Amino acid sequence: MDNFVLTVQCQSRRGIVAAIAGFLADHGCNITDSAQFDDPQTEKFFMRITFRSETGANLETLRSSFEDIATEFDITFALNNSAQRTKVLLMVSNFGHCLNDLLYRWRIGALPIDIVGVVSNHLTYQKLIVNHDIPFHHIRVTKENKPQAEQRLMEIVEDSEAELIVLARYMQILSDQVCKKMEGRVINIHHSFLPSFKGANPYKQAFVRGVKLIGATAHYVTADLDEGPIIEQDIVRITHAQSPEDYVSLGRDIEAQVLARAIHAHIHQRAFLNGNKTIVFPASPGSYASEKMG
Repeated sequence: MDNFVLTVQCQSRRGIVAAIAGFLADHGCNITDSAQFDDPQTEKFFMRITFRSETGANLETLRSSFEDIATEFDITFALNNSAQRTKVLLMVSNFGHCLNDLLYRWRIGALPIDIVGVVSNHLTYQKLIVNHDIPFHHIRVTKENKPQAEQRLMEIVEDSEAELIVLARYMQILSDQVCKKMEGRVINIHHSFLPSFKGANPYKQAFVRGVKLIGATAHYVTADLDEGPIIEQDIVRITHAQSPEDYVSLGRDIEAQVLARAIHAHIHQRAFLNGNKTIVFPASPGSYASEKMG
């Protein structure tokens, strides 16, 4: 049986859930997982349903038939086969811990994505990427050539048909134009528990302040630096006896985990933009399973 994912966003009103459930039942579909949220502040409704067809209904037929309900309730929806893999373009500079972690998860199937390329402003990881049979693109970025560099980046996005860009410790700021064009399609990992300790050397800032917790934040990229809607965060406890170098080392582990979880939420269509925040639904059963042992 084919398994599908339906995501729904609209203004809150009575009858939406009943209409969707009735539609799926009428088309011979059985719901396997469902999550919904009604935001009282924005009066918006969000829903994610996984289901399978027990009568052989195909994707295009379901999409076309659902248009009537979408029109009735003014719904923005996406309906996809859960086996469909998201095409992801990774970007990295000189810190490779997140890149290596993502490559491992991709290799064992823990992150079911298609990595369509890696872009870097350095050559540090060229050999690693080529050895994984992944296209490597070196785009040197300076103040003088930044517009041309971003034009080349967007050409790679278009040619590779990338659906998601992941900044895996890519230490360049994207322009407002790129952020707006790729809204909701660029995820960054920030080496700090936002909104605290923004900008450069957050671990040094944390050390100076004597914090007892450090963390990492994965968020969608917007034109406001490090202010994008947060998808995932986590922390690690530290003590007064640890050095700034300890902070960095411990922080790297958290960064890799948080970024991977944010990507997992996005590719499984669990993350919804809701103004300057996100709605992130729990993972469906079995979605963390790996295809290989490692």
